[in-house]
Amino acid sequence: MSKLLISALPPVDRARQVGEALADYVEGADLKAGDRLPAERELMAALGVGRSTIREAMRRFQALGVIESRKGSGNYLLKPISRRTIHMPLSLDTANLRDALLQTLQVRRGLECEAGMVAARMRTSADLKIIEARLEEMERVHHAKGASGPEDLAFHLAVYDATHNPLFRQLLEQMRETFERFWSHPFERFDFARRSFPYHRTLFNAIAAQDPEAARSETLKILKIVEEDIKEMSK
Repeated sequence: MSKLLISALPPVDRARQVGEALADYVEGADLKAGDRLPAERELMAALGVGRSTIREAMRRFQALGVIESRKGSGNYLLKPISRRTIHMPLSLDTANLRDALLQTLQVRRGLECEAGMVAARMRTSADLKIIEARLEEMERVHHAKGASGPEDLAFHLAVYDATHNPLFRQLLEQMRETFERFWSHPFERFDFARRSFPYHRTLFNAIAAQDPEAARSETLKILKIVEEDIKEMSK
């Protein structure tokens, strides 16, 4: 008798099953970022598994940046999830800050140029009002303080939202969150990328005019200044 050419079934991944059950619970209970997850004992009793399996599932979610474990307090949700959620963790060695920022900038350039072009094509009048409001707040703070911080990010997030593709915001926001302490004032310079300020208004104008190529051009001007400042300030 010839050997049957079929692979054996893999063992059941209990930690994966726990993760799926937990994702279903989070969605069903409508938990939000910051909400506390059930205690280990509760999950063990409800799912009929041991403590090691629960902890393995939690470690997987921690590695994905989905939950945060607080000593003596429990596990807390960082991002809403469901079984349909796709997780794409980012990892980059920041030992050399200059190289890390330039590497993220390479990725940002492709994503942000495309986001600007898509936003110019897809934006609605409601999107445009939100983008303009964020821009005006950014301009107000910049004129008052000579620089802007969270207001700049809020403007760009509004542009990403105008694409109506949630992956632009999620990917770019995750990159910015990961390097927030570096991107805010890299090299302890509060004038970082200040020269890019006028191009935020011209980027808005391009999106308002529904001109994708102009949106791409203005985005490239912003990121060119960012790259120049990284190289100059890291000398």
